[in-house]
Amino acid sequence: MNRRTGLKFAGVALAAFGMIASVAPAQAEYPERPITFIVPWGAGGGTDAVGRILGSLLEADLGQPVNVVNRTGGSGVVGHSAIATAAPDGYTIGMATVEVAMMHHVGLTDLTYEDYTVLAQVNIDPGGLMVRADSPYQTAAELLEAIKNGEDGEFKGSGTGQGGIWHLGQAGWMLAEGVDTAKSPWVPSQGSAPALQDMVAGGVDYVTSSLPEGRALIDAGEVRALATMGAERLAIFPDVPTLAEATGTDWTVGAWRMVAGPAGLPDEVVDVLIPALERAYNSDEYREFMEGRGLGMVWRAGEDAKAFMAKSDEDFGKVMSAAGLSDG
Repeated sequence: MNRRTGLKFAGVALAAFGMIASVAPAQAEYPERPITFIVPWGAGGGTDAVGRILGSLLEADLGQPVNVVNRTGGSGVVGHSAIATAAPDGYTIGMATVEVAMMHHVGLTDLTYEDYTVLAQVNIDPGGLMVRADSPYQTAAELLEAIKNGEDGEFKGSGTGQGGIWHLGQAGWMLAEGVDTAKSPWVPSQGSAPALQDMVAGGVDYVTSSLPEGRALIDAGEVRALATMGAERLAIFPDVPTLAEATGTDWTVGAWRMVAGPAGLPDEVVDVLIPALERAYNSDEYREFMEGRGLGMVWRAGEDAKAFMAKSDEDFGKVMSAAGLSDG
C-alpha cells in the first residue's frame, strides 16, 4: 500500500468511526422516565399527605412525573414490601414509616430497615388521644378511669394496623397507667384516616394517632382531642395537654416518615434523589404545608437516617416485648 492509498484508507476509517459515534445513543441520565412513589397507608392520612407534597415537589425538580400510589393492606406490609422488592433502579421509591421498625417484631413480615436504601427522614410526629365529639369523656383522665372500671373489651381503640406505631402508643399508655392491655382491645385499621372515620361512626371509642391527622375532624367539631403523647404541647393545639399533664404518666411516643427505595440503589440514583429531597424539604412550599397541618419537621439524610431507623428498631423491640406485642 503506497502512502496516498494508506492516507485514503485512514480517512475512510475515521469517517466511518465518526458516523458510528454519531448514531450511538448517549448515556441517559437519571431520571429519564416517570417515578412511582408508594404510600403504604390510605388516602387522607398524614403519610399520604406528606407523600403527595413531596411527590409534587420532586416532580417539579426532576422534570419527570412522580406518580403517588397508595398500596394499603397487611397493616402496612403490602406497601412496604412493594418498595423493598422493586427493581433497584430509582423508578420506584416510597414513604417508609415507623412501622418498618415494628412489623417484624410482631411476626407480620421479615422486612427490616436493612431491606431499604434509606434516602432521608422528612418528618416526626407525636401520638395523640382523641374521642368523638359526643363522647361523655371530656379529659384523658376521665377516659382512663372509665377503661379501668369497665368490663374487659368494653372500650376499643384504633389508629393503625396490629402492632403499628399507634397500637404501641395505646399499649404503652395502658402499661404506663398500670392497666392490662386486655381491658381495651385494639381494632386494626389501614391508617389514621379510616380509624378516625370508624370512631366518628361509633365503631371504636378512641384513636391514638397524631393530632394533626385528626385536625380536619377536630376543626369540624366531630372529634375532641384529649391529649398529646409528646413531651410538650403542640403549637396548633395549645389547649390540648400532654399525657403527663392530663394523667401524670410520662409515656411519650412518636411516628417518623422516611423516603426510601429498595436496597442496592446505585450511587448515581442516590446522588440525584437525596439533593432533590433536601431541596424539597427546604422549600417554602414544604415548610408551609407541614406547619399549616401541624406536622413535625426533621431532616436526616443517607446513613444518618438509616442509623436513626436502626436505633428505633432496637428501642421499639424492647418496648413491644414489655407490652406483649412482640412475638420474640
